[in-house]
Amino acid sequence: MAHKALREQVIVVTGASSGIGLATAHMAAKRGARVVLAARSQDVLARVADELGPNATYVVADVGRREDVQAIADKAIATFGGFDTWVNVAGLTVYGPLREIAYKDHERLIQTNLWGTVNGSLMAVEHLRKRGGALINVGSIASDLAFPFQGLYATSKHAVKGFTDTLRMELIADRAPVSVTLVKPASIDTPLPQRARNYMDREPTLPPPIYPPEEVANAILHAAVHPQRDIFVGGGGKMFVMGKEFAPGAYDELAPAIIALQKRAEEPRDPQGALHAPRHAGEVRGDPPVYVVRTSAYTRATLHPLATASVVAAGLAATAAVIFGTRPRQRRR
Repeated sequence: MAHKALREQVIVVTGASSGIGLATAHMAAKRGARVVLAARSQDVLARVADELGPNATYVVADVGRREDVQAIADKAIATFGGFDTWVNVAGLTVYGPLREIAYKDHERLIQTNLWGTVNGSLMAVEHLRKRGGALINVGSIASDLAFPFQGLYATSKHAVKGFTDTLRMELIADRAPVSVTLVKPASIDTPLPQRARNYMDREPTLPPPIYPPEEVANAILHAAVHPQRDIFVGGGGKMFVMGKEFAPGAYDELAPAIIALQKRAEEPRDPQGALHAPRHAGEVRGDPPVYVVRTSAYTRATLHPLATASVVAAGLAATAAVIFGTRPRQRRR
């Protein structure tokens, strides 16, 4: 299934006031798409829409509320006549041991991360069934991995994966002209830790390697034109997932190290974060205490299957050469 060129598309982006969502909105507009921005931070959305010009509009929305998501779709239809790609990015996290986190924080995280994705997906698909297009959900490597001290975040992303896979299968059964892609980023340099609800005694961070948000935005926009089922952003994340599948018990034993890698040296800056109210929006990047990888060669390769096939073929050829070139020669009789 192939879709319109990006410059011919209308793209809806939730969570567009910071991080991956904001990076995606900027990149989509730069490549000629018309963009509908959605988030809770009105002042930020107004500023970004003004920066992007007449091909951008915005809706103040809490994706955990179905009526707000309906308003996003209505605005896209009223302004641009509809949309071709819907990207569910909105999401937050909570740092701390599961037993210490208040129920209201658990509930709010699930409302945003899971129900926000469900609401957006179901709303988008009903529109796209009639005209074709792409649904792109942003999960995480936490869709496949557990992360101690981000337990409900991992829970929500596991659920997003199950929902996305099921929806894709039902659309295939209906022969609907809608592609469904799940993007699974590794640690990304966004303000996610600074905007998190934090129960730890230290400022939170993400475990390395950390990749730039533009890598995720590029993968999202690639899938809007050239659909793929799943896209891992960050080869390091893919290696972690493969390692866990190969030796799940060994991965479990990494819990103390994973917890330590999520703590910075300094004390918490703003433990309340943006879980219940919009705060600290407007920035694409965060301020991680470690080096940020410039690009992901692994992800770039997976976006171009022919190139990937060539790399795999070359690798197989080299392996074959080693195997067959070093075989003991049979003695002549």
